[in-house]
Amino acid sequence: MPPAVKPTVLGQDGAAGPGAPDPSRAAHTRGASIDVSGVTVRYAGAAHVRGTLAVDDVSFRVSPEEIVVIVGPSGCGKTTLLKTVGGLLRPSRGSVRISQPGAADPRVGFVFQSDALLPWRTAVQNVELAVRLARESPRVAGERAAHLMEELGLGDSRDKYPAQLSGGMRKRVALARALAYEPAVFLMDEPFSALDANTRIHVGNFFLRIVERFGQSVVFVTHDIDEAVALGDRILVLSRGPGRLVGSFDVALPRPRDYYKSRFEDGFRELQRAVFELIG
Repeated sequence: MPPAVKPTVLGQDGAAGPGAPDPSRAAHTRGASIDVSGVTVRYAGAAHVRGTLAVDDVSFRVSPEEIVVIVGPSGCGKTTLLKTVGGLLRPSRGSVRISQPGAADPRVGFVFQSDALLPWRTAVQNVELAVRLARESPRVAGERAAHLMEELGLGDSRDKYPAQLSGGMRKRVALARALAYEPAVFLMDEPFSALDANTRIHVGNFFLRIVERFGQSVVFVTHDIDEAVALGDRILVLSRGPGRLVGSFDVALPRPRDYYKSRFEDGFRELQRAVFELIG
């Protein structure tokens, strides 16, 4: 019988422990730490209107190589918070700091629900573009893109255009493109939600192997609580909008982890139920 799941339920000040990842993964740390402190985001309204409060006073920390998954009801500000962490939105109040030893400006890779591949570029050209954005030479871009395509099982599809690829293959190209930028952090907004069940399992396992191998820190947004438990080292729960941090769950499932088979591990369903009840 697995032990009872006891979340850290947060008070109005949003305080909670940092939730460190498995120590065995920290021996070869390559990811960055992320410190989110008192972040509030209010969208501007019309003249003389105060605007919409989307995220309210959220604080948390992501340790190097940790996978933190954010869940909550629709419209609670999950995507707004993720964009703020990545610098795509400026907080109305509070701060976000991403730091990595030896790196003045740690790189951040984004993977969204849409793969956003350029349709007029081949798969390998889409990956090369990310390397060029990192200010590398055409030679380095070509070599790195070709290597990643082979590493990720896409070598036979390198010269195909996105329209010629399956949904799962396009998602793998999008992950290869993000990897080509050599990020210390992955920010992911429901990246697997548009995939069918079998492809989602395959790509989910593919993503887990990538992170285990390359060691990025991850902030992952999803509506799927099972996916949150299968992927995360820690799950953060936002309230109904405006989003406030109301709970934190450590995920004790062993790694390396299987995206699908982990659902049958002791404690999985109990944790899934506890997260669901807090959201409800």
